[in-house]
Amino acid sequence: MHALPPSFFAGDPVEVARTLLGAVLVRTLATGEVLAARIVETEAYDCPRDPSCHVIVRLPGAAAMLAGPPGTVYFHYAYDQPLLNVVCRPDGVQAAILVRAAEPVWGEESMRELRAVKRRTDLSNGPAKLMTALGMSADLKGAPIDGPGLYIVPGEAVPDADVQTTSRVGLRRGADLPWRFLILGNPWVSPGKPSMNLSPT
Repeated sequence: MHALPPSFFAGDPVEVARTLLGAVLVRTLATGEVLAARIVETEAYDCPRDPSCHVIVRLPGAAAMLAGPPGTVYFHYAYDQPLLNVVCRPDGVQAAILVRAAEPVWGEESMRELRAVKRRTDLSNGPAKLMTALGMSADLKGAPIDGPGLYIVPGEAVPDADVQTTSRVGLRRGADLPWRFLILGNPWVSPGKPSMNLSPT
């Protein structure tokens, strides 16, 4: 199956974030080993209409990266931990999606070597945990999302009845925006609490 092309990310990041549920994130390590995890939780960031971006765009290099070509890998840091983002919208518009959690589907034993855990779900049920479990490194920053080291392939579509929409995690501004998407009942969804209680959709 072919990787999603960078052009897939040229649209509205809210729509992209929802569509990515069920897709598979594939990481090829330097050894040639392949790890894969099904995306179960995402968030959207769309700076032209997103008050939360006042923080992101002040970070060194963030404004230029977020306005770069769609489908570019971008890492931003929370509590000194890198988090995986993919730039969205046309070149020049600051927007991205954040991959918050994923369920291992291939290479779980190797993921456990990269990130030792007692509970299986703690392997990749959060954005920083996912980075470690898939052995993602700084050299991926700025790379196209369909590169040999990291890419996303379409998965089985997740019906709307199986998707919950909430506010995003850890925000003060933009806390009312329903731009976090997760697969209902999936144990790999992160334990992060929404910034604001919204009616589930």
